[in-house]
Amino acid sequence: MNARRAKTLIADEMTAYRAARATGNVGSAWAALERAHIVSQPYLGPHLASHWAMLSFAVDQREWREAFGQIFRLALAPLGSLTGRIPVGNTGRSNVSAFQPMPIADDLRAKIDGAAG
Repeated sequence: MNARRAKTLIADEMTAYRAARATGNVGSAWAALERAHIVSQPYLGPHLASHWAMLSFAVDQREWREAFGQIFRLALAPLGSLTGRIPVGNTGRSNVSAFQPMPIADDLRAKIDGAAG
């Protein structure tokens, strides 16, 4: 995936996050943040920004376990970038291991690969 495609996909997911948040759809808001995280992982700045957005949302939702998990992930992201150890597909949430690769949803995989949208 090239950086331009990644930037567009991240922006699309962040737009979906803001729309879901505005309507009070917490589940969809988290799903969009997770998808933005998956796309942003290879790019340190956007990757950190995705965790920052997750931290902010967790604090707003008073999800303290998630907030602390995001602080931990903000510290880990630069190390993962430096070592090249990024768990592909990981959603970035505190309810999964920060080190666990995960499958990527088919529709998101198609967008990443350039086959859709």
